[in-house]
Amino acid sequence: MRSLDPTDPTAVGGYPLLARLGEGGMGQVFLSRTSSGRPLALKTVRSELGRDPGFEDRFAREIASSDQVRSPWTVAVVDYSAPGQHPQWLATEYVAAPTLADWVHRHGPLPEAAVRALGAELAEGLRAVHRSGLAHRDVKPSNVLLGRRHPLLIDFGIARAADDTRHTRTGGVIGSPGYMAPEQVTDGAAAEPGDVFALAAVLVYAATGEGPFLRRGEEPSAAQLLYRIVHEEPRLDGVPPSLLPVLAACLHKSPQSRPTAQELPARFGTGTPEWAAVPPPGLAEDLAAREAELRALLAASTAAEPPRIAPAPPPAPALPPGFGPPPAYGPAAGIGTAPPAAPRGPARTRTALVAVGVPVVAAAVAVAVWWGGAGDGKATDGTSPSATPSPSAPSSRPAAANALPASWVGTWQGTGPGSTAGDGVFSARTTKVSVTLTLHAAGRGDLVGRQVSHVTEAGSGDDIGCTETLRLQETHATSMVFQAVTSTPTDPSLGVVCRSGNVYTLSKQGADTLALGDEGSQTAGSPTHLERVT
Repeated sequence: MRSLDPTDPTAVGGYPLLARLGEGGMGQVFLSRTSSGRPLALKTVRSELGRDPGFEDRFAREIASSDQVRSPWTVAVVDYSAPGQHPQWLATEYVAAPTLADWVHRHGPLPEAAVRALGAELAEGLRAVHRSGLAHRDVKPSNVLLGRRHPLLIDFGIARAADDTRHTRTGGVIGSPGYMAPEQVTDGAAAEPGDVFALAAVLVYAATGEGPFLRRGEEPSAAQLLYRIVHEEPRLDGVPPSLLPVLAACLHKSPQSRPTAQELPARFGTGTPEWAAVPPPGLAEDLAAREAELRALLAASTAAEPPRIAPAPPPAPALPPGFGPPPAYGPAAGIGTAPPAAPRGPARTRTALVAVGVPVVAAAVAVAVWWGGAGDGKATDGTSPSATPSPSAPSSRPAAANALPASWVGTWQGTGPGSTAGDGVFSARTTKVSVTLTLHAAGRGDLVGRQVSHVTEAGSGDDIGCTETLRLQETHATSMVFQAVTSTPTDPSLGVVCRSGNVYTLSKQGADTLALGDEGSQTAGSPTHLERVT
């Protein structure tokens, strides 16, 4: 992370730019934030890509598809550029964590237990991608983040959108040499089996410090690497014996002979530890330093320019048929309790996978570092902040300015039409979404009320909504930011899984109306306004 260059814009798409995070083949990456202070990685697309015929449509289609992949092992899409807007850009949740490539380069290979946990959890990430009808197509060490609670797969929307451009402009292949499947090299076939092959190559790198088609100390050309992938067997010297069978199976030349992502978690064994239990030595300290740096940048940004409720962006392109609101993951957590990781293996029930969460904002995976307060510095990719954290930044304002205004106290209700989109398994079709928000007097950082949602699932008529306890996270002149510290099924008998940690920005519009700000994860068909009842 480094300071902005003098030639960098100060904002893109209405989001302020705070620092440079990096630069790659697709464009530049900046640190940004939402109006409520949620950190974002904002990626701009190189102008030459945007000029390619058809790229704009592919970009919108692929990013909309990527937005449907919500899991503890993927970073959620928050926002992206509207058609006709240049430069084109994509904003995702920002995770203050090193990439696998950076970590191995600086610290060497991971211990065996960490490699096994990494493989099992990334396989779960691929399961989520593939069950959404997508393929990543560019799994490599630099696209794996070593998060605190889970490793994360990143950067597959823009890469897919650029596929046709790369073929047209260069006649080349899609992917990263050294981590591509043979069928990608020979036929350009970038599908689910190729992701499995690439994941195994990444795990060989994690275990040995070298990819399976590299020889230590050499720097072969891309052409040499591609030849080896197609014609030579992978080098697995140094891979722990316990991992050899699963990695060798995934690196089979024939796509049909590889295990699927659905089968892969079981190949790592039922005794495989969770990533959070076996991180590589030094990772916790590294994450703490990155999170502290992020908090300082966000605090400085807030002090220099108080967050505002941004105007609504232009309508995003319609989602392809069959896509609906994202699923919720992770069991509900009590105040101050760290929820366990989502279970591995086949889906337990339909109700555990539908988009139950939040009534107002869908249960987007909270993988970004917790930005709200000083607290204990833990990340929200699975850990819950304290029930009574410190305010997000010191304030010299009177105490009353840090409290919920009396005009907000009361009961508010709203109803939305629900969403007819969905596949019936990974996302729910709904016919009605009703929300009741009850607020009482509270100071910033205190519990302030409760939100109850009734989400009617199409067909069954089941109520798959969630009930949340809210904390007052931030106070502004006409807007308030709330965070859900607990979330439980509104109908406990259904076994619905609800996710705590969701964040809502509400603004006052007249004496008796609250408008809901959308930060990219609002469930389709939810109400946009709440009206005062009492």
